[in-house]
Amino acid sequence: MSDGSPSLPARLYLLAWDTARRRLRPAPGLAPVVRAGALTELTGRGLLVDADGVATPRDLDAHSGDPVLDGLLELVMESGPRPWESWVTCYAGVTLRAVRAQLAAAGFLRADSRRGLGLLRPVAYTLERVQAVEALQHKARQTLTGPEPVAEVLEDDAALVALAAAAGLPTVTGPADRDGYGERIEALTVRGSRAVPVLARVVLAVRTAVSGPDTAAPPARTGG
Repeated sequence: MSDGSPSLPARLYLLAWDTARRRLRPAPGLAPVVRAGALTELTGRGLLVDADGVATPRDLDAHSGDPVLDGLLELVMESGPRPWESWVTCYAGVTLRAVRAQLAAAGFLRADSRRGLGLLRPVAYTLERVQAVEALQHKARQTLTGPEPVAEVLEDDAALVALAAAAGLPTVTGPADRDGYGERIEALTVRGSRAVPVLARVVLAVRTAVSGPDTAAPPARTGG
């Protein structure tokens, strides 16, 4: 977010906010999908590569310039080899909290510390840049439901919506959307996978984290 534009994991986090009430909506898949967004962006930037199914740093000295992404990259470097699916959930709360702090520093969120009965309560966050988040949510919803051909959707936007749908973020996908827009979601996953081939794997991992291995849909085909 060094240029002021939210990263992919930050945008996924903002999709989970209720802009009318200015508070975070309950979303069981939020931490995994934010982590999946960070993995996707690091791979898109060429900082993580796939080595026989294992997420592998391209260069031990490489950095993105984004503290959230670099924090995850450092975690991957310091840990033993893990498959992509494992990284979607492993310590995912670390990335979620880092994204939240980053968005607060950028003015998207306001952090409020309150005392009650002499005790310092946990920090509460309130959405500040409501119009910007509403625009982000509207664009994501239009990507899913609008008339634009999938072939013309930007690959980054396709990845955003494919991941949001996998997590069931309510501002993007409603209960009936998995059936009504299932083919388009798969097509968007394929579209995003053109730039980041591991996208289909992390999308499936998010679905599994949310609904369990028995109900998660198979990954979208990326060609061949």
